[in-house]
Amino acid sequence: MAVATEMGLEFDTVLYMSEKPDEATLRDLIAKLEDPVENLVRKDSQFKKLELDEDDYVENPDAVVAVLLRYPRLMQRPVIVLRVPPDRYGRRRTVSSDQNSTRLERLYPSAEWR
Repeated sequence: MAVATEMGLEFDTVLYMSEKPDEATLRDLIAKLEDPVENLVRKDSQFKKLELDEDDYVENPDAVVAVLLRYPRLMQRPVIVLRVPPDRYGRRRTVSSDQNSTRLERLYPSAEWR
């Protein structure tokens, strides 16, 4: 979020712990996501404790939605939805947290539209 703020980008943050996303919201985020869908799932100690298999979520939006509905704490955080001028990109961009700095710099190298 700090990188997006520094670059002057407008964004919405999904506070999934206070406003748990429903299936439609998750599918909407996945449709906008440019990173691999499996990046929405945290592979942390909770993931390991649940004995989940990372391979089950690779390129599998249905599995990602199912696991996040059942275990919302496994959603990668934060989820940032960038608001960009429609004439520039034609749609909103969503970036998951594990590579925010790199993704934002690649998507908006000079932010010349600011």
